[in-house]
This record gives sequence, structure tokens and C-alpha cells, in this order.
Amino acid sequence: MTVPGNRSAPRSARVLIIGTGFAGIGMAIRLRERGITDVVILERAADLGGTWRDNRYPGCACDVESTLYSFSFAPNPGWTRTFSPQPEIQAYLRRVADDHGITPLIRFNDAVDGARWDEPAQEWVVTSTSGLWRAQHLVMANGALSDPSVPPLPGLDQFTGASFHTAQWDAEVPLDGRRVAVIGTGASAIQVIPAIQPRVARLIVLQRTPAWVLPRHDRAVPAWRRALYARVPFTQRIARGALHAWHEMMFLPFRHPLPRRLVQAAVGWHLAAQVRDPQLRRALRPTYGVGCKRLLLSDDYYPALVRPNVEVVTSAVERIGAHAITTADGRTHGIDVLILATGFRVTDPILAPTIIGRNGRSLADAWQGSPKAYMGTTVAGFPNLFMLAGPNTGLGHSSVVLMAEAQIEHVLGVLALAESRHVRAVEPRADAQARYVAWIDASHATTVWNAGGCRSWYLDRTGRNSTLWPFGVDRFRRLAARVAADDYLTA
Repeated sequence: MTVPGNRSAPRSARVLIIGTGFAGIGMAIRLRERGITDVVILERAADLGGTWRDNRYPGCACDVESTLYSFSFAPNPGWTRTFSPQPEIQAYLRRVADDHGITPLIRFNDAVDGARWDEPAQEWVVTSTSGLWRAQHLVMANGALSDPSVPPLPGLDQFTGASFHTAQWDAEVPLDGRRVAVIGTGASAIQVIPAIQPRVARLIVLQRTPAWVLPRHDRAVPAWRRALYARVPFTQRIARGALHAWHEMMFLPFRHPLPRRLVQAAVGWHLAAQVRDPQLRRALRPTYGVGCKRLLLSDDYYPALVRPNVEVVTSAVERIGAHAITTADGRTHGIDVLILATGFRVTDPILAPTIIGRNGRSLADAWQGSPKAYMGTTVAGFPNLFMLAGPNTGLGHSSVVLMAEAQIEHVLGVLALAESRHVRAVEPRADAQARYVAWIDASHATTVWNAGGCRSWYLDRTGRNSTLWPFGVDRFRRLAARVAADDYLTA
């Protein structure tokens, strides 16, 4: 980490937070509620919202019901749809930040370049766009879905048309009447494809591996229900509890073969009902176990693929030319616009090489390609560093906001532990972290994510599942709520 010149003297904060998505905003709110007011949030963009700010592609919406995909302490009776669209979610985050007095704590357009632990001072020295910061505690809330992954496609730099990632959507590029290619068939693709299909002259969908797709059953929330939630708030809490219980049941197929077979049968019926062409149906039916890759929800993805202006191409991309894509079957597909729906750098965090802990060792050095953390939150050798949406806190079945809230409470518990011992630094014991990670790995062994016959973005470059939590949300909440003092070193 280099220190840029011509900048003011370091500023300080007791807690410095990176990122203004759900996790960063929730962390700041809970810190202030605990009486910790010396908090600064660094945000690299000009607005808050994290992934719900960046992902503005047509059709972008939540894939968990918004009554559940929201803060427990800030219910929103005004969601207009079961699965709310991106603008509503970002507006919700803005409102929550304003209502809780968090917005003034945010420094916008201030990107973090790196951070180094200062052992003598027992604090973090953080380099950002605006200069140097010193903080006793550093909270990384920059999210797992924040940095787009762009595959090394041969010839991509030779393409003369417009090209962009779904998380960097260029609304200035006209799509009407043009030939458009979408690379990828994951969560973003199945939302954007139906949204743009009616507008384009031709749509080429380049599919590497098909996904299992469940019916979404999205619908408008009637005005009477919104009024009921606003006037009688406990009714929305009941609805949230019912949704949570349902999603906890939906975890069972990921661990147990019998419910998995039942879900697979239902998903197969959904495909058969919406795609009549047997050849296309074969191309769209996965050969791996349902849930091995992210299980997707859509009512309109399959209907879009059967439209006459859409072609699903299953042959691999061989090369991209100035005006076309050539696939491994020797075909050339002329295109005007290229859209990359290729996901994010989940297991390869962009800041990992620049976060330097004890003895000059970076997170990237410590992880060696496989992110690991105690409770998905703290890392041995990195005192006073907290990661929200950290390793093994992702979910395949429910709302990650629930996980973030549980992690936030764990952070507060660790800070309270340090205060009770009158120390400035706290970190997990290396042996405690190793035991925790070994337990996580053993728990993953029989899940469909590890044994379902696919290679997904849940697995890092070592083949380890460093992304998902292997149980239901409630189990993590119970574990995270208790800070085992013997598992932490304090100094």
C-alpha cells in the first residue's frame, strides 16, 4: 500500500466502515444505538445502496420476498410487489439511512485503496481517494456482489460495438431493433433477457451451463395489504415470520436427497410446461443436482427463450470479432451489442491483496485463494478487522440480510468483549478459526453444493466452498449471538 502525496494529515474514526449496502448501513445504525458515534463510512460511488445502486439493468429485482429482504428493525409496508424492483430497494436503503441519521456519516466518492495494521498504535491506517485515515476498528461491508467478473474472452477488446457488464449497465446504448448477445444464464441474465427480448431484433443467449429455474409467482401487493401493514404493523411481522419459516424449510433440499428429488420434479415440470420444443428443453435441462448452482426464480425466462427472435447457443465462445461472436461449433453470430451477465468476484475479493495485517501479511496471502474467517466475520492475524458478508455467510435459500444482521450483532459482542477487558485490539485465535473452518468444510461435504455434480461460483479456485453457510439461518444466528471469549485474543 502506497501513501499518496499532497494530502492532508490523517483523519481518525473509532470505527471506519467500507460500503453503504445493507451491511454497512445496518452496522452504522447498530453502532450508534450502542452509543458508538465516532463512525465514518467510506463509499466509492456518488450514492449509497451497494449492489442495489450498481445493478440497474432492465428487470433487476430481488429474488427473495422483500418483506423478508429488509431490516428487521425497519419494516417497509409500502413494497409494491412481492419481489421488489431495484429502484424500490435502493429508495428503501436511502430512507432507512436518512431516518436513522446515517447519511451524514457517509463520505461519497471516496474509494478505499488498502489498509495496514499499525502494531505500535494498535489501529488501522487506511488509504482512500481522499487521503489517510486512522481507525481503531475497520469494518469491510463492501459486499460479495460488488466487483464484476469479466472472463478472459479472446478478442473481447477487438469488439467495435457496445459492450458492458450487467452491473455496469449503459442505458445510453440503444437496444431497440439491434442484434444483442447475452453471455451467461445466471441470476442477472434470467431477469434481463425477458426485459429486453421484446425490444431487440435478435437475441443470442450464450449458455455455458443451464440453470434450474423455479416459478417466481411475483405479483403486485394490493393496496389493502399495504394499508394493513402500515396501520397494524404486527401483521407484517407475522408475514415476515411465515416467510422466514418457509425459507428455512427450503433449506432441506440442499442437504437431503428426498426433498431434493421432489424439488427437482417440480422444477422439471416448470420447464416442460413452458418449453414445448424437445430440443430446446434438453438444452435447458441441467444434468447436475438441483441447487448445486444457484437456484433461480422466474416466471418469464423460459417464455422469452421460445420467442422467434431468440436463439440459445450452447457451444462455447471461441472468439469475439469486431462485429460477431464465433463459437466452438464453427458458427458466427453477427451482433451489435454484447452484454456480459458473468457474475462477480465472490471468492477473489478485490481488496484482499491490499488489506495488510500482522507481520505484513495480506488477506490474499493468508487465504491463498480460499477465503476463511471465524464466524465468517473475523480473521486470525488481522486485529480489529470485521467482514460483513464474509466467507461462508452466503445463502442459497433465504435472505442474506438476516445473516448480515447476525454478523453485526457478533461484531458488537466482540467490541463489548474488548471493552470489558480494557484492551484496544481483538482477533480470533488461529486454532479457534481453524476448528470453525474445519467444521464448516465437514458440514458442506454432503450438501448438493459440494456433491451435486457441478462447478459453481460457490467454489473458490482451490475447489473449496468458501461462499455458503451450510445450515439454516437460525443456526447461524444462535452461534453468532454468543461471543466465545476463549476463542478471541485480546491485547
